[in-house]
Amino acid sequence: MIKTFNIYFIKLFYKNLILLFLIFFSLTFILTIFEEITFFNDTESSFFLPFIVAILDVPSNLIETLPFIVLISAQLFFVEIIKKKENELIKINGLNNSHLIKLLTISAFIFGLFIISIYYPLSSKLKFLYFDIKNIYSKDGKYLKHYNDNGLWIKDEIENNIYIIHGSELEKNFLYDVFISKFDNDFNLIENIYSKKVDIGSFEWIIQKPLIFQNNKQIQFNENLLLNSHFDIEKINKTFMNLNSFNFFQLFKAKKESELLGYSTQEIDLHILKIASLPLYFSIMVIISSIIMLNIKKNKPYIFHVLLGITLSVIIYYINNIFNIFGLTNKIPIFLSVFFPIILLSIISIIGLIRINEK
Repeated sequence: MIKTFNIYFIKLFYKNLILLFLIFFSLTFILTIFEEITFFNDTESSFFLPFIVAILDVPSNLIETLPFIVLISAQLFFVEIIKKKENELIKINGLNNSHLIKLLTISAFIFGLFIISIYYPLSSKLKFLYFDIKNIYSKDGKYLKHYNDNGLWIKDEIENNIYIIHGSELEKNFLYDVFISKFDNDFNLIENIYSKKVDIGSFEWIIQKPLIFQNNKQIQFNENLLLNSHFDIEKINKTFMNLNSFNFFQLFKAKKESELLGYSTQEIDLHILKIASLPLYFSIMVIISSIIMLNIKKNKPYIFHVLLGITLSVIIYYINNIFNIFGLTNKIPIFLSVFFPIILLSIISIIGLIRINEK
């Protein structure tokens, strides 16, 4: 009998979870599609492309929403069993509220493992395809950026000329030992430019005292040369670095590459920890939801508690963001910026569970 109850409650929880996920997916898709239609409006793309691109984008956009989907799903679960008085049936069979909470918590944890092992890698691949397509149709999309052990490589297209740019080291707003090859559209070499130091703090690069190789001649400039690029320091650091488009292997690779170039890896570390902690986060959301719903008073409507749960979701979301900012600005360690809110919520949950079996 107990096994039958367990299977029934697990199925009911997952049914609400899937239903709510599909609702959020649909809402996010509707919001996204208008943005994509606007983007592709001036391009020669097919009618269905904005819809395809929106579908590719939505799964990764839902990652941050998932903890709150889990919380609200648990609330809907309790609304259903309380209305049917199935929670009283549990007590008749010698079980208590703790057993039910434990069952839901394990189910949420398993769902979290599914997210980080299957859903996230799939959504990151779709996000990568999304950026790949968007880059093709982007007005300034005729560029590439890559970095490896030899430094930074950039392909840029400026005023119908193609530039292949290599810099050995990047520090603050400056790129050092820069070699620029300028080609026409048929990849005929026009000139080569060398500079020991280039200021890339804005889209107007300042090439300091360049050495120009043109028509088998070498020309030394004692003045700075300006180059209008599609890249500045911020874009170089972030272009194609939307972390939701990277799976775990790519994230660790990107971290290693960033370390080679002297870039900060804090955002990557933060992202990895946030994804890895999702099963624990989901479990805590279920416990919080259980505490709220099992403390329902007869004179309070169910919608009141659901709205309370949604309000708490918003508060938790902003608390997480605040601690993430503290971590990225070195106010606290990155590890603590992710797990301190989880520890705080765990303490609150434990306090709420003390007398839960009396409800």
